[in-house]
Amino acid sequence: MPALRVARLDDVPAGRPTLVEANGLRLVLARVKDDVFACQDACAHKGGPLSEGRLSGVRLACPWHGWMYDVRTGECVLPGRGHRVASYAARVEAGEVWVEVP
Repeated sequence: MPALRVARLDDVPAGRPTLVEANGLRLVLARVKDDVFACQDACAHKGGPLSEGRLSGVRLACPWHGWMYDVRTGECVLPGRGHRVASYAARVEAGEVWVEVP
């Protein structure tokens, strides 16, 4: 998959989800310490905007019904396993955030 520059690292505050668009996809970036993770912006439950949710460590909660996802994998950790959102490889190079998207 090609990697696209989606943001400057300075524009992705630690602990706060950030909405970006890449190749027509709405993605939420989550900065945890020095790492940045990327997932689809729509909750697997009812499509809530994860970019408007709350980030606590590596867990991102949907603002609509509280479903929680591990931003490293996209896996739902609350209310239960088996659901997930798409996750995309992300990296930081020279202060820029790159995400591999289809």
